[in-house]
Amino acid sequence: MARVQISCSQARAGMYVLKFGGSWFRHPFWRAHFLLTSEEDVQRVRTSGVPFIVIDDQRGVAAEPAIPAAAPQAAPRPANVRRPALSSVRAANEPAERPQSQRDRDRAARLVQQAKNRMKGVFEAARLGKAVRRADVEPVVDDIVASIEHNAQALIGVIRLKSKDEYTYFHSVAVCTLMVNLARHHSLDEATTRDFGLAGLLHDIGKMGIPDDILNKPGKLTEGEFAIVRDHPNFGHSLLSATPDMSPTALDVCLHHHEKMDGTGYPFAMPGEAISLAARAGAICDVYDALTSDRSYKEDWAPAEAISAMWNWEGHFDQALLFEFMQSISVFPKGLLVRLRSNRLALTLENRRRASRPRVCAFYSTRDREFLDPEIVVIRDDLSGDQILSAEEPALWGFTEWDAVALALESGQDSRFVRQRTMTARAANG
Repeated sequence: MARVQISCSQARAGMYVLKFGGSWFRHPFWRAHFLLTSEEDVQRVRTSGVPFIVIDDQRGVAAEPAIPAAAPQAAPRPANVRRPALSSVRAANEPAERPQSQRDRDRAARLVQQAKNRMKGVFEAARLGKAVRRADVEPVVDDIVASIEHNAQALIGVIRLKSKDEYTYFHSVAVCTLMVNLARHHSLDEATTRDFGLAGLLHDIGKMGIPDDILNKPGKLTEGEFAIVRDHPNFGHSLLSATPDMSPTALDVCLHHHEKMDGTGYPFAMPGEAISLAARAGAICDVYDALTSDRSYKEDWAPAEAISAMWNWEGHFDQALLFEFMQSISVFPKGLLVRLRSNRLALTLENRRRASRPRVCAFYSTRDREFLDPEIVVIRDDLSGDQILSAEEPALWGFTEWDAVALALESGQDSRFVRQRTMTARAANG
């Protein structure tokens, strides 16, 4: 036997926990699976309030048989006494329960802080020349994978709230999060997803070879200083190669996350077709987090501003993968022609607030090939609403004057005006 379900009261040191019963956010641990090593952790399990735990009795100690409790005798119920509804009963000093979304953000914030502290120790050890141990960093990946599976948007929202004073450590956690999220959106298997997370966590470890006065310099770098910075992929790869069981994906991303699809990246100026999927994803996640972070030499960009710039940098990124990244974080540049799940074409609009859901203006039926009355649609993460499926090339749909069509839609013009503007442009172009 391996997997055994037991009550929390049966927990004891030496057990290997595989999962908790009930809702994910109610149990007191971030780890997806772990060994109970202390009495403190055992007590946290016993008092957690979850209905049960599942253990692996081949990787840890087995459970002792539970002692059945005597059945309690029910007290006689007084006649003609109406009991209040359970939902209306609350102790006088019991605070109202916080909304689940806020609880998720709170837990995500604690996870990011704990992960940052762990990575600070790993990076500082690397600065002293010590090899990276997978056992020191894989628990961070496990925690992030579990958090992404539960509420990706809560964790993605929290990773933007970084301190510029400890950017390097927070950045590693943020890129890990974005890599895991993108891997899940790309439907990669669990092992590959964890490899992507580990690669994101360690992609910049080579920066431990850069002097702090260069790494945190507020002004422009000299040519000599920039040469030192450009060597960090090689230095990081050398550090990680000292770990015998290091993931090949982590080595790959560490060495190649500054390569570009047009062959102008560093350190090897590799052609796009030679860059792996993991390294392409690493490049996207690394740049996005850098742009949206507050640094000593620049202020943070809004997510939509960063995505818009990245979308327009020709030759830098894999455009198809970049669009998947946009879908995974629900951020799109303004002015894009997109296809919706509802068989409509739409124009992406500017977000009114930083954390608001993406909005589009749907205006054309792809099934009937006709214009529709423009409709503002809020994009959702699930099937309860419409979703963006792909970016479309305006000219292939006959929108040769796309900028004019987009302006008309943004200004609230009706379908007749948009249709007329499109037909006039088509006639002018033969």
